Amino acid sequence: MEYVFGKIKTDKSDYVSSWFYKAALYMRGTDIRTAFVATNSICQGISIGTLWKNIFKMGYAIDFAWPTFVWENEASEKAHVHVVIVGFSEGRLPRKPRLIHDMRITYCENINGYLLDAPNVCPERRTLPLSNVPKIRVGSLPRSSAFTVTVEERPQFLSDNPLCEKWIKPYIGSDEFINKKKRYCLWLKGADISELRSCRMVMERVAKVREDRLASPAATTRRTAETPTLFAVDAQPDSNYLIIPQVSSENRRYIPIGFMTPDIIASNLVFVVPDATLYHFGVLTSNVHNAWMRVTCGRMKSDYRYGGDIVYNNFPWPTPTDEQKAKIEQTAQAILDARALYPDSSLADLYYELTMPVELRKAHQDNDRAVMAAYGFDVKTMTESQCVAELFKLYQELTK
Repeated sequence: MEYVFGKIKTDKSDYVSSWFYKAALYMRGTDIRTAFVATNSICQGISIGTLWKNIFKMGYAIDFAWPTFVWENEASEKAHVHVVIVGFSEGRLPRKPRLIHDMRITYCENINGYLLDAPNVCPERRTLPLSNVPKIRVGSLPRSSAFTVTVEERPQFLSDNPLCEKWIKPYIGSDEFINKKKRYCLWLKGADISELRSCRMVMERVAKVREDRLASPAATTRRTAETPTLFAVDAQPDSNYLIIPQVSSENRRYIPIGFMTPDIIASNLVFVVPDATLYHFGVLTSNVHNAWMRVTCGRMKSDYRYGGDIVYNNFPWPTPTDEQKAKIEQTAQAILDARALYPDSSLADLYYELTMPVELRKAHQDNDRAVMAAYGFDVKTMTESQCVAELFKLYQELTK
């Protein structure tokens, strides 16, 4: 990939990017047209800024595309591969670019790297949000599984020494948050040393953390062996925060997100947004943001892989009036109230599209309308793809 792309940083782009870029180099100054069947990662996440931004700069355009579909091979144990078909050239076909889906052809003004009828917008990784909103970060990183305490192990720790209880905290990642699973961790930040040494089982885990880290091939991890009572990276907020799963099922219209208290430790499998308000929750849980996410995020197979640097930091937020902001806060609270009606249900249960509770669906629909109004979008007529196209235009204006 370095040989093909030269000085262009390929980051974590899929290897198939090389074929597209190599073809573009061969095609320059000719009327050659090229098409590939490729893994769908080519039109997602960081590949847009790495590959398509540079192909468009060279003067190429996408002539036709078939967005993501599942391609099954003929082996006895079938592998489900998610692929796209993309054709591109330096010159335009006599007809408009075509998007093909389920054997239906849609003629477009322009097909961008996300395979949408929209401008050639290529968001790249950003370290800070494009808009004036709270920063997002990954949860705390342990660098050793010895910090984890299972539901079954917790009583054993307490039996060994009741002092342990104040250090055993709820530990939450994407799976625990979405599926309402219980897990704990040892959070020893600020622990009294003499008390710590009196807890045999805790000290055994601390020793195991040190052992695990010293055995790591990474020098940065080995250095953290000097502080085995602490997570390698402490990103835990000291006040209430918003949690966003890193991976969520493609079968959900809305990524389940929610508020957490500081005594619940967020793992490195979720994103945390400290200082987030009801307004921020309302916009992020809206279909406007979810539509943006579906287009700009990466994928794990076909499931959504949220990206703080790509999805959140590049998202163009609305500029609501005080009245519109108050309305979003109201509809956001209604979503939380609707969830509270089902205390025994997990978010996976509540957000399963076929059985989503009526109260929750209505709350989300009201919130969607409130957020769209803040953008000035036509609630009655605008489709999701049109919504994303408008967001791309807003992104262009904000990044000029």
